[in-house]
Amino acid sequence: MTRRGEVLALVQAGGQGSRMDVLTRERAKPALPYGGVHRLIDFALSGLVHADLADVWVSLEYQVTSIDDYLSGGRPWSLDRNRGGFRRIVPQTGTGPATESGFAHGNGDLLLRMSADIATFGADTLVVCSADHVFNMDLAPVIEEHVAAGRVATVLTSEVSKKDAADNVVVLAGSDGTVTGIEHKPSRPSAGTVATEIFVYDTHALLTTLQELRHELASQQDPEDAAEGDSGIGDFGEHLLPRLVGTGKVAAVPLTGYWRDVGQPGLYLEAHRDLLRGKVDVFDHPGRPVISHWPDRPAARVRGTGECHDSVLSPGSDVAGLVVGSVLGPGVVVEKGAEVHDSVVMEDCVIRAGAVVRTTVLDERCEVAARARVGAEPTRRVAHDDDLVLVGRDSRVAGSVGAGARLEPGSAAG
Repeated sequence: MTRRGEVLALVQAGGQGSRMDVLTRERAKPALPYGGVHRLIDFALSGLVHADLADVWVSLEYQVTSIDDYLSGGRPWSLDRNRGGFRRIVPQTGTGPATESGFAHGNGDLLLRMSADIATFGADTLVVCSADHVFNMDLAPVIEEHVAAGRVATVLTSEVSKKDAADNVVVLAGSDGTVTGIEHKPSRPSAGTVATEIFVYDTHALLTTLQELRHELASQQDPEDAAEGDSGIGDFGEHLLPRLVGTGKVAAVPLTGYWRDVGQPGLYLEAHRDLLRGKVDVFDHPGRPVISHWPDRPAARVRGTGECHDSVLSPGSDVAGLVVGSVLGPGVVVEKGAEVHDSVVMEDCVIRAGAVVRTTVLDERCEVAARARVGAEPTRRVAHDDDLVLVGRDSRVAGSVGAGARLEPGSAAG
């Protein structure tokens, strides 16, 4: 295995996650729970730690305080060291040119803004991972193969439907795995092979390419965008990856096991449905568990009147009603006579007696009043964004709330 200091890992956890609507009004998207007790950022950090990478940086931009306590300086992942280990990266101004300081305009642009720090660290290889997908793959062999083959980049890929591919970066590759083309969120994808936003880069080639693109795109920039420090590089699929592909030294490696991007409400619910259907294998690897910052809660309890079918109950949950096909977070209470169907209910929510919740995501500390009706049974097999009710944290819901509703954090509805 490569030695400490030869490989640097970077988790890009700074996106606003605006497509998740009210669920990311007051939190960074990587802090969203998955499966009750895990957070999305757990999957990236766990994968990197299990690959024996000693230096892991986490880039934060949006709602930093919402995830800081959870990260705890890297302690849950044994990254709190005196030398190296965890490093928290936040935007800075006045540290260089406008295109290399302040907030990023895409995940490719973020690498440009961090280029001075990356160069100073001096690692030959950089592993970059986003923090809004669910996966668990052994990354160590991928990194070793990348270095041995002398590649400029390795892209981990997954197979999805062509409909889903239209929202992603499509990767076209030859029979030997060499990437021959990139389609950035195409309206008509040529294939269903998409980039999973896990990359291994040759650091020198990456930094050189970023500077070349910065200079080339400067003359094409809108003056207002340029004044805001937008380099024009955008996301990795727009300019960076296509330029690297032109070298002929970029390879696609299929990601093994389950993978899903959960950056949209429908996808978020579908990923939980997959978990309940037994399609998710990310928790099936004792040698590389998904490490999280566990809540200090007592065991879950199902009371005499309680009934649970095909559901996940987190520590501290207390069920006296009916729960079907749902995931309950820590401390959730479902009172006698209440029903929860096809839903994700986050930490410390209370569903009062006689209330019915269907196809809904309830954020933390929400209360559904007695006899309230929230959501409706969907007519489509696959969850769409407009099928779901999303309720922001600290809300109280009474009366009737129809499918597709969005309630802002702190709402009092009904």
